[in-house]
Amino acid sequence: MSNGRADFAKPLRGLGDFYATALDTLILIPQRPFAWREFLLQSWFIARVSIVPALLLAVPFTVLAAFTLNILLFDFGAADFAGTGAGISLAQLGPIVTVLVVAGAAATAICADLGARTIREELDALRVLGINPLQSLVVPRVLAGGVVAILLSAIVSLATLIGSFFFSVFVQHVTPGAFVAGLTLLTGPEDVVVSLVKAGLFGLAAAMIGCYKGISVGGGPAGVGNAVNETVVYSFVALYVINLVITAVQYGGPQ
Repeated sequence: MSNGRADFAKPLRGLGDFYATALDTLILIPQRPFAWREFLLQSWFIARVSIVPALLLAVPFTVLAAFTLNILLFDFGAADFAGTGAGISLAQLGPIVTVLVVAGAAATAICADLGARTIREELDALRVLGINPLQSLVVPRVLAGGVVAILLSAIVSLATLIGSFFFSVFVQHVTPGAFVAGLTLLTGPEDVVVSLVKAGLFGLAAAMIGCYKGISVGGGPAGVGNAVNETVVYSFVALYVINLVITAVQYGGPQ
């Protein structure tokens, strides 16, 4: 009976530790000194490992969404509204593609880096020197994940728009003027802002999960591998939860 209770309490304890670490990180963000050099290095690293996979992932997502929506519009005799579907895809697919790449490439790399430092006891050495690992290592990585995710979402949204235009106009023979006119029919500036907010929160959450799994890793090199796998799974779960909450807030209130 006690073993079952301990097994049940272990994930709850881990969840509590994660929220405590996230709260400590949030408190440390405005405090000085801020690790600007580490922030810039991590921003460049996350952008470097994420931008090509994001663009490669955005193309098939774009073609699939444009093809499916346009086939439906053709059946209804409303092919001129193909741009409307592209606008919706721009607002919804951009953040999702962004977090898939950030979680699969950037967050796992962050987890592996911090996990390797943890098992080599580098974080303990920093504490002995009076340096807070959260302030020197976690804060710049979390902020870099959020900032790069916003910029990456903008690039993915632009690629989605361009890909949808070329596919709709040159493959499915939609009128270019009608495509452009339909872009803002259902998608406005507030939808673009919400998509960027989503991307920023996704990036912050994925980077925070990667940092937490990295600094709390145990069990040697095998534990680092398990932590990297858990980072991907937990980041995807966080994606759907955050996306559900923000979408409910966006569309659930009075219009």
